Amino acid sequence: MIIVIIFVLAYLLGSIPSGLIVGKVGYGIDIREHGSGNLGGTNTFRTLGIKAGLIVTSADILKGTLAASLPVLFGQTGLHPLLVGIVAVLGHTYPVFAKFKGGKAVATSAGVLLFYNPILFITMIAVFFLVLYLCKMVSLSSMLAGVYGVIFSLFTGDIPLILVVSALTLFVIYRHRSNIKRIMDKTEPKVKWL
Repeated sequence: MIIVIIFVLAYLLGSIPSGLIVGKVGYGIDIREHGSGNLGGTNTFRTLGIKAGLIVTSADILKGTLAASLPVLFGQTGLHPLLVGIVAVLGHTYPVFAKFKGGKAVATSAGVLLFYNPILFITMIAVFFLVLYLCKMVSLSSMLAGVYGVIFSLFTGDIPLILVVSALTLFVIYRHRSNIKRIMDKTEPKVKWL
C-alpha cells in the first residue's frame, strides 16, 4: 500500500504545472496561449522572461528530485528511486492538473538524476550550457545533454541508471520531434545572447 502511495505522490508531484502557476499567479498569463504553448521552462523564459523562467525550471527540477527521494522518506529503501522518478517525469509530461499536456521531460528528468547521481547531473548541465553557447538551440542542447548522460552512465556499470537514462533520453528526443524537424529545416528558434 505504501508503495502505491509513493507512486501516486510521485505522479502528482510531477503533475504540478509550475509554468501555468507562475504565469497565472505572477503575470496573469496562461503560457499555454503564448509561444510554443508548452508548460516547460523554455517557453516560460521566452514568454515571461528570465526570472519566471528560472523559477519554473528550478521548480520542475525539484519535482523530480523530491519524487526520487520518496522511497527514502517513506523508509522503502527496496524501491528504486529511479523507478519512482520515471513516474514523476510522466506526471510532468502528462499532468492531471493541466489536461495531460505538460512539458518535454527535460527539467524533471534532470531533477531525478540530481537525487540519484549529482555528478552526472552537474556534468549534464555543463554539457547543456556548452552546446547552448555553441548552437544557441535549447532543444538540441537538451537532447545532446541526454546523449552525454547515456554515455556517462555506461561507464558507471550501474544497470538501472543505464536503462533509465537511456529511456529518458529516448523519451526526451521523442518529445522534441517537432523541434528536430525545425532544426533540419533550419527554422528552430535560437537563444539571443546579450
